[in-house]
Amino acid sequence: MVVLNRIYTRTGDDGTTALGSGERRPKYDLRIGAYGTVDETNAAIGVVRLHLAGAAELDAMLGRIQNDLFDLGADLAVPQREGKSERLRVLSSQVERLERDIDGLNARLSPLTSFVLPGGTPAAAYLHLARTICRRAERMMVELAAKPGEPVSDPAIQYMNRLSDFLFVASRSQNDNGAGDVLWVPGQNR
Repeated sequence: MVVLNRIYTRTGDDGTTALGSGERRPKYDLRIGAYGTVDETNAAIGVVRLHLAGAAELDAMLGRIQNDLFDLGADLAVPQREGKSERLRVLSSQVERLERDIDGLNARLSPLTSFVLPGGTPAAAYLHLARTICRRAERMMVELAAKPGEPVSDPAIQYMNRLSDFLFVASRSQNDNGAGDVLWVPGQNR
């Protein structure tokens, strides 16, 4: 259980922050940036949920995803080390649930005939925004994982990869199952 009695601690006034392990890192550290961008993704999803009147199934999916993103942030905040007791980690089962949700939403969509531009309904537009933030978080996590001594679990990276796919499919579902998608017309403005 997390207990937050005091919101400000002044410990970050020197430009550092603590990982879940207690190790202090500069606030510009790539690991801090990665889980901060995961948090940004979560906040964007919170905005999406404000626009989901009448879409209880998608709202419930996004609620589960928001909780998963906190798990993912906790996973990133405590780097996995040899010989250390296991902390909260993103699991393959969470990735598999996302895949099932993608398949369920995608089965209802009209086929794509072009790339989709962000837009349509407010919910769809915000889902696209969340998708692009998610992609940035994924890129940061992959970059972090490529650094020596900076482990990032495969399921965590896979989760963000699937989440961007989920957010794309969800955006189409909010555009009348694809009928209201705004399609790219190559060279239209030449």
